[in-house]
Amino acid sequence: MRHRIVGELMTRAVVHVRPGTGFKEITRLLAEHDITSVPVLDHEERPIGLVSEADLLLNEAAQEDPAGLLLTPQLSPEEHTRSRAATAEGLMTSPAVCARPEWTVVEAARLMQREHLKRLPVVDEAGRLVGIVSRSDLLRVFLRQDRAINEEITHEILDRTLRLAPGSVNVRVSEGRVTLSGTVEHRALVPVAERLCRSVDGVVDVTSRLDHRTEDTAALHPVR
Repeated sequence: MRHRIVGELMTRAVVHVRPGTGFKEITRLLAEHDITSVPVLDHEERPIGLVSEADLLLNEAAQEDPAGLLLTPQLSPEEHTRSRAATAEGLMTSPAVCARPEWTVVEAARLMQREHLKRLPVVDEAGRLVGIVSRSDLLRVFLRQDRAINEEITHEILDRTLRLAPGSVNVRVSEGRVTLSGTVEHRALVPVAERLCRSVDGVVDVTSRLDHRTEDTAALHPVR
């Protein structure tokens, strides 16, 4: 049982800019490729920052209302400086927050959530850009076929990890929703089975209808 990794989901042909790329050229690239941000690369192909739509909009946000109907925008000194920038070097958010190809979708998703990011440049061991992964890329794991999810749960979790007797637990998967039914030997195996099933890529929800024969937890099979 394993999670899919960033290297399997990332886009390898990455739209990028250089520190000297101008404001309008960046805006054109975002619109032309229907993306929300671009990495800024140095001469060694290493990401040094990211320019997003939000960075570009600082230019508009800093403008005063000609009619005098809106309050003067309250920007930090850094935001005020960036709002006047004309190239990627001044516009970008730096340093670039990056992922690695060997990361699992879970690691990438947690970083995106923590840093409030929509895209992550992906770099190799030397820090050079090799791809980019977006939220939509990570969500592709939920396009897995129900049959593939069922097979992974049955063979990897129930048979190999928990070593349950064949046929003791029935697995039904519909639109990523897993239902477990049947009987296991020990009560403590019920939450374990449910937790492991939730960790499978593509699983949306797990409903456990498992029964148990004993309350004894001392004789649990080892989980590898």
